[in-house]
Amino acid sequence: MTISEKSAYLKGLMDGLSLDTKSDEGKMIAAIVDLLGDMAKRVTDIEETTIAISDELDEIEEDLDAIEDYILDEDEDFDDYEDDEDWDDEDEEPEEGFDFGDEDSTIYEVTCSCGEVINFDEETLEKGSIVCPNCGETLEFSLEDEDEE
Repeated sequence: MTISEKSAYLKGLMDGLSLDTKSDEGKMIAAIVDLLGDMAKRVTDIEETTIAISDELDEIEEDLDAIEDYILDEDEDFDDYEDDEDWDDEDEEPEEGFDFGDEDSTIYEVTCSCGEVINFDEETLEKGSIVCPNCGETLEFSLEDEDEE
């Protein structure tokens, strides 16, 4: 039995009992049965909407799978092209700078006494020191000057 059917059954029981809807108890029971009927309609609407959304998501998933297959087929074509002798890597510009993977992070730069330029992020700055990969010297820095400004 569905929720709507159960609600209708309760409404029928209430009508079959010939409750006096003018008494306090009768008013309360009638209000509860009406509330249950409204809730049953809402739940049914939500179930139908959920089914429709699920169907749409299934269609979107199928479309994305088709796009993925199309893109992967194109990547295979590029793999063939990379083996071709006409492929020229010299036309590509090399990436410059140091990439931490987060474009929003601030990159700091310090030059060691040995001349090595070292790039580091805010996490390293908070630690207060870094070891030069060239000479092994520990470079220390403080955030005090920055806080005063």
